[in-house]
Amino acid sequence: MSDLTVVQYILIALIFVWSGFVRSGLGFGGAVLSLPFLLLVLDEPLVFLPLISIHLLVFSSLTIWLNNRKGAKDRQAGGTGTVDWRYLGRLLAIMIVPKLIGVFGLITLPGYVMSSIIFVIIALYSLSYIANHPFRSGSKTVDTIFLMLGGYISGTSLIGAPLIIAVAAQHLPKEKLRDTLFALWFILVLIKLSAFIWAGVDLQLIHHLWLLPAAAVGHVIGLYVHGRMLQAEGSLFFRVLGVVLLVVSTIGMVSVWR
Repeated sequence: MSDLTVVQYILIALIFVWSGFVRSGLGFGGAVLSLPFLLLVLDEPLVFLPLISIHLLVFSSLTIWLNNRKGAKDRQAGGTGTVDWRYLGRLLAIMIVPKLIGVFGLITLPGYVMSSIIFVIIALYSLSYIANHPFRSGSKTVDTIFLMLGGYISGTSLIGAPLIIAVAAQHLPKEKLRDTLFALWFILVLIKLSAFIWAGVDLQLIHHLWLLPAAAVGHVIGLYVHGRMLQAEGSLFFRVLGVVLLVVSTIGMVSVWR
C-alpha cells in the first residue's frame, strides 16, 4: 500500500468508514460490503483481508465489553448479557470443523459454484425478511447444512457471514443478535488471522494508524443507527437486515458471474 496515490488513500479510508458503520449497525457485513469496493481501488485481497480481520477483532470485542459493562446492573437485577453464550457454543460446535477445512484448503470446490449457491440462498432469505415473512426452515438438518457451508466459506474467505445470519436470526432475539454474532466473528476471524500469520502474510500493521480511526468513525455512527433500529418496531430491524442481505447477494452474484 506504500505506492498508492493520495486519491486511493482517501477512497480506502472512506470505504473503511463504511465498513465500520455496516459492521456495528447490523453485526455483519464489514467484509462483504467493503471488500468489493476496496478491490476496485487495489486488486489485492491479501492486502485488505488482514486489515479487515484486525478491525473486526478490535471493534467486536470493544462493543461487547462496553455493552455488557453498561448492562451489569441489569444482570445483577436478574437480567442477561448481550451475548447468548449457549447458542454461540452450538454454532461453534457445528461450524468449527468446516471452518478449519476451509482455512487449510483441505477440500477445494469451484469458487464460482459455491459462491453462486450461497448468494442465491441469501437472496431468498432477504426477500422473505423484506416481505416481513421471515423464512424458517423448521429443520435442524437444513440449519446445520447452512451453518457448515457458512463455516467453510468463512474459512476460505470472509464472506460466509450472511449465510450464518440467515440461520442465527431465526433463533436469537434482535437484542442479542449483533453481539452474539460479534463474539462468533471474533473466534472465527482469530482462527483466520492465525492462518495469515502462519503463512507469513503481511498484516499491514503500519496502516492501522490511519485506518483504525477511519473505521472508528463509521463504528460510532453504526452504533447509533443500531440503537434506533432496536427502539423501532421489530419488523423494521429485519426489513433493514433483508435489504442489506439482498444488496450483499446482488453484489456477490454480479462479481461471481463477471
